[in-house]
Parts: sequence; structure tokens; C-alpha cells
Amino acid sequence: MMQADRPDGAGKLDIEAILEGLEQYRPRRRGWAWRTGADKTHHAGPFEYHEATDPMKTGTPLPAAAYFGSIDPQPRPVITTEIASGRFEDDIRRMRMAAWHGADHLMVIRTAGQSHIDGLLEGTPQGVGGVPITRKQIRAQRKALDMIEDELGRPLNYHSYISGVAGPEIAVLFAEEGVNGAHQDPQYNVLYRNVNMVRSFVDAAEAKKIIAWAGIAQIDGAHNANATAREAWKVMPELIVQHAINCMYSVKAGVPKENICLSTVPPTAPPAPAMRLDLPYAVALRELFHGYRMRAQQNTKYMTSSAREATVTHTLNLLISELTSADIQSTITPDEGRNVPWHMYNVEGTDTAKQAFLGMDGLKELVQLRRHESPMKDSIRELKERAVLFLEEILETGGYFKAVEEGFFVDSGLYPARNGDGIARQIHGGVSADTVYERDLDYMAPVTAHFGYNNLEQYGPEAAADPCSLIDGCTFEKPEKIVYIDELDPDDNVHTRLAETAELRSSTLLKPEMEWQGDGVVLLTLFLPTDRRTAEVAAVEIGNRMGLEEVEVIHTEVMQPAEGVRVELKGRFNQVIDTSTLEIPPEEKVLSHEEIYDEIHRRPMKLVAATVGEDEHSVGLREVIDIKHGGLEAFGIQVEYLGTSVPLEKLVDAAIETNADGILASTIISHYDVHYKHMRRLHELCLEKGLRDRIILIAGGTQVSPELAREQGVDRGFGRGTTGLQVATFLVERRREILGGA
Repeated sequence: MMQADRPDGAGKLDIEAILEGLEQYRPRRRGWAWRTGADKTHHAGPFEYHEATDPMKTGTPLPAAAYFGSIDPQPRPVITTEIASGRFEDDIRRMRMAAWHGADHLMVIRTAGQSHIDGLLEGTPQGVGGVPITRKQIRAQRKALDMIEDELGRPLNYHSYISGVAGPEIAVLFAEEGVNGAHQDPQYNVLYRNVNMVRSFVDAAEAKKIIAWAGIAQIDGAHNANATAREAWKVMPELIVQHAINCMYSVKAGVPKENICLSTVPPTAPPAPAMRLDLPYAVALRELFHGYRMRAQQNTKYMTSSAREATVTHTLNLLISELTSADIQSTITPDEGRNVPWHMYNVEGTDTAKQAFLGMDGLKELVQLRRHESPMKDSIRELKERAVLFLEEILETGGYFKAVEEGFFVDSGLYPARNGDGIARQIHGGVSADTVYERDLDYMAPVTAHFGYNNLEQYGPEAAADPCSLIDGCTFEKPEKIVYIDELDPDDNVHTRLAETAELRSSTLLKPEMEWQGDGVVLLTLFLPTDRRTAEVAAVEIGNRMGLEEVEVIHTEVMQPAEGVRVELKGRFNQVIDTSTLEIPPEEKVLSHEEIYDEIHRRPMKLVAATVGEDEHSVGLREVIDIKHGGLEAFGIQVEYLGTSVPLEKLVDAAIETNADGILASTIISHYDVHYKHMRRLHELCLEKGLRDRIILIAGGTQVSPELAREQGVDRGFGRGTTGLQVATFLVERRREILGGA
């Protein structure tokens, strides 16, 4: 299903091909997959890893890995990313990008199991009593993930929500279609969606039974207390209680402990003392819920629109995850604070988790938690005691439902303190109130994974062990019985959307995108030397004058009240670029190390080098020169390094005195276009002193480009990321030109 011109599997996914034959598609596996190989030491490049897992067959390494042979070691925890563009065909592309960077838990919302389903909707794409998603969407994404698994050589977990009053129906759908993970917590419905509490728990029992049969990893919803509590760091005992209720309810419904994941969220946010508050809570959870899995999720309660702040918060959370051995690591991105569900942030969040875990590899071998010493000891004990007392009070009050009616949950006080701001629900209130009915004595449902009394004994032991044998198998065992219904909306469907972007996918036309194919949205970063309010209005005007449409400020940050504001804005660039009309220079070719070495051995080369003018920056130049960096000295080229802030005249005179073949001038500073002036003056001095026709002039710096250098009379310019091999290649080839190919 890749484009035919990329047999290496790195071509673009062919969405139309994925959509073909979906009615016959069957998921090739059920259940959750954990990473493998954590029980052994791994080696990658020059490094040894003690907490890594088996590597992928291919993928996208961290940027700096290019210096180490592009190694891509994989940390121990499963890494989550949330996909939420709202168009499943674009979600597929985002899933693939994140998976190539190391995400193997793909949570897809908006198009695969909404958490906002308040009723059984009629006339949906699945027919009366269905859910407002299509089987087609789920199948297409699971089918695409099968293909991406083949590329990467490891399983990928597909995930969404089993909630709302259509929860059991969604659970059936997910079990049929190979969904691997799901959020399921009846308390989420009650406290955050106002679904009737009795209905929610009855539905949850059925859904959890199905989850257990399908091997789906279940994640709870206790983290939502952080998203609503006014002072989230005070509700840690309550979070523990919510975890406990859902965990035990799931166990009673048949879900194995090892498939139950607590969605743990450090309750603080910057600038709180995160380690002192959050780490004892994380340790207490691990100790109270031994044998369960831990899915560490970033706190979004206080998330602002600052990408930097979100990244640092994420990294602090990752430190706690490493110290307490989280099993799954979520990578919530700034999308929620910025309303910008951009592909890049899924990748950046994944890379942040991967980089942090790899950087902390073996940390627990080097440091030890002071678990049994104060203040850690006292903090952990206090949290446990408060949680136990909370549970005891629930029992004394009359149980969970009564506690909810009295507003026990989600307040701003550290238990037992309450400030009267808890969420209160009524047992006969909420969505779908009074819709639970006692089963008749002769009730019987001949289907697999059905919860509760089912009156099967009358049909014998075979029926009791396998109820669906009474109907020659249900859809779990015989998926050919599933009725596949395609999309019914004549206007809003995948084929219409793909038709609108067909030219962008099948031609040389190109548009930027943020969320959907060809949406044209771009992000700009500005600094405006004024106050915040003026900067916001001015930034929009700047975007308008640049020709962008629908310009919107998504982030402002005061650098200093009197000096200015950083502004980020997005806008729509509705022009189309035809890449066939672009003059794209070929990639620079480099000679082999052996060819350069042999050339220099046969005909030695001498250079003089310095940073020029008033420039003290020498690191980049030294990396190009020094043998330890694979620089020019490694090829036998002799370099006379004159130092920093060297006058151009002195550099040229040194070249004359040493009879050098070339001059390397590093010019990082670019204020007032001084780098232009340095290159032009270097060329002029060599002309004045009669050696320009026989000497090679090279300039380097972050603002230097080959075109800019040639315009100033220099033979070649090199910019950021230049290697000694590139410079050596040019030196050898340029000298051949000067000597007539000799």
C-alpha cells in the first residue's frame, strides 16, 4: 500500500488502497503487546543500554543520533501519543509519523470511539442503536497499523475510549475489530459526563467482560480528577480511591490485573516543587497497586500554550516515570493549550519521551530513592492513610453512589478537608437515568463474553461453556457474521475529502499542512517590542499583510513588560507550490575517505585557518579541522591554525609565508552584514597581493551559504552542520580544477 516508487517501505501510504477491500479485512491479532527484550543488555553504536528493548527494523532516530551512526535504541516503556485531527485518513498519516519515531500506543480520538456519547443515536452510520463512528474508520486505521508494523518490525497498539451509554456497544465493536487498548472507567461517566451512575456501572460490567475476552489493556479515568480539581495537588488521596474502585471492579468483571493500567498523573504543575509532591504519590501508587500496570500521563490541568513549558513539565514527569518504572508513558502535547493538533507535536512528544528515557538509562543503578527515610517515608504513609480513611468513609456513608450524591469527589481540599465544591450526582439523575431493568428469570443471550446471569444451564454444559454455540457462533468467533456498513453521508465522507486533495497527493503540487492534507496552515514566531495586547493585535495584522488567511494568535509570552513580547500565530497559506518549477540543486556528493587520503598523500596540501574580524567563536572551525572530530587533519591535510579574532590581512600574509594552498575563514558573527564584508575583503586582499588565481578561499559560518560566498568572490561557503569530509572533498576537487585536472 506504499507508493510504487519507494520499494524500501518509506513511500507515502496509499490511503485509497487501504480503503479497498475493507469489508473483507480482519485484524490479524487481538490483545495488547508489550515491548520485548527488556531482560537483556542492548548495544547500539558506541553505547550500552541496561533498560532498552528490542530495536525496530527501521524508524526515525533522534536528530543528534546522526553523529553516532543514526542508532535508534528503544526504551523500556510503551510510549503513547494521542491523535485527534478528526479525519481518520489524516489520522493514519499522523499515526505512522509518530510510530516511526517510537510511539507504539496510538490513541485515536475524535474518529474512533468518542468519550462524549450520551445516548444510543438513531440514524448513525451503524444504523439504529449504533454508535456515531464507523467500523470503516476503525478497520482502515487497524489495517494501516498492520502495514506500519511490518515496516517497523514490532507490534503497535491501537486505542480509544469505551465510555458513555454506548460503552458496551463500543466494546463489542473494538473486540471485533482488533482494538488493543481502551479507556474504561464508570466513574469517568458519572463524574465528568453526568451519565447516570447506576447505568454507568452496569454498562461497565458488560464492557469490562468484553475487554477481558479480547485481551484489551484497560486504562482508567482517574486522571480526569486532575483536569477538574481546582487545586489538583491536594486531591491525591481521592485519586488513589478512584484507582482502587475501578481496579477492583475490573478484576471482579474478569480483567486480569496485568491488563489493568492506572492512568497516573503527577498532580502538580510549574512552578510547584514537583519532585517533593509528586514522587511520594507515585511511589504510594506502586506500593498500593502491586501487580497492576502504570500508565504515566502528563498533567493538563494547568497546561498553558507554551510549548517549552509543556516540554519541561513532561520531562520532569518522565524522571518520576523512570524512578518508579512506569509501564506506559503518555506524551500529552501543548495541543490542548494551543488548540493546534499538529503532526509535529505528536512527534516531538514521542521524541522527548524517548530521549529522556534513553538519557536516564540505568539511573536506578546509580541512585536510590530514600523510601524509608523522612520526608519520603512520612509522605507515602500519609497518602495511604488518607486514602484508606476516604474509602472507609464511603462505606460508612452507604457506598459509592451515596458518596457521589454527597459530593465526596473532586474538590480542592486534602482529605478529610472539603470545601463544598465536589461534583454531586443523584442516583436517579443524569443521562439515561432509570434505564436499568432487572433481567427476566428466563433471560438468555447466546453470545460470548456476556456479563452476569444468563440462564444457560438448561441447554447443557456445552452451552454454559460456549453460549454462542447455540447460534453457530457469534461475531467474536465468526467475524464473517459482522454486517459491514459503509459511510452513508453523501457529502461528509472519506471519498469526498480525498477527491478534494487528490491533486496534492498525485502531482508535484505542494501545500503546507498542520492538521489535514492541504489545509495550508502555517505557524509563525515573532518578537514585537511592545505590550502584550498591542502585540496580539499587531501580530494578526502582520499575518494579514503577509497574505495569510484566518490568522490567529495561539501563544503570547512577555519577555519583559517594557521591552517586548514573543508571539506565535497560525494562519492559512492558500497558495500552491509546484515543485516541478523549483530549481533544486542536487545533493552534495562527497569523495570517499580513501580517495581523499590517497590524493593528499600523493600531493600534500597546506591551509591556514582562523576566525576573522572580532569573532571569538572557534568551536565549529575546530570541528572541521581537528582529527578527533574526523576533520581535515584526519586526511593528512596540514592546517596552520592562527586562532580567533584574526585580522584578514594577517590571515592572507600567513598564507603567503607558508605557501598555503587555501584559506579557511570562519565568520559566525553576522551583525551589520559583517560576514559579507569579511568574505568580500578576503577576496580583494588576495587579488591585491597576486595570489587569488592559485589559492582556494573557503568561508564558514551559520549565516554563510555557497551562493552567498560565491557572490562575495569566495570559492565556497559552508554553513551549519558542515563536516570535515565535505570541506576536504571541495578542497581536493577545487585544486584539481586549478591545476587543470592533474
